[in-house]
Amino acid sequence: MTLKIRIDDGTPPYEQVRAQISEQARSGALPVGHRLPTVRGLAESLGLAANTVAKAYRALEADGVIETRGRNGTFVAAAGSAAQREVASAAQSYAERARRLGVSEEEALGAVRDALRAAYG
Repeated sequence: MTLKIRIDDGTPPYEQVRAQISEQARSGALPVGHRLPTVRGLAESLGLAANTVAKAYRALEADGVIETRGRNGTFVAAAGSAAQREVASAAQSYAERARRLGVSEEEALGAVRDALRAAYG
């Protein structure tokens, strides 16, 4: 899977970068977790200023399409709302902890059901 971006005349270049990455992420052409090029690397390959690509990346991150993980890079984010992503992350952490504690899948699910019943009344 590779990022394919074509810049033409008309709309501002940062908007073209933003729209094309967003569409490729939405369509699955860029799968969740796909590492994107660095701002500088993409800017050089497209013949754009680094600030132009940085502006597009900031907009994509604000929209939840991509996520920056510090020095590890920028990646296509999981689809869905911020709340859904946070719940999925919490569930993943819980599942890993339950496994480390030696709790069976049924016991772990039972604990979640009990906690949900208590939270939702």
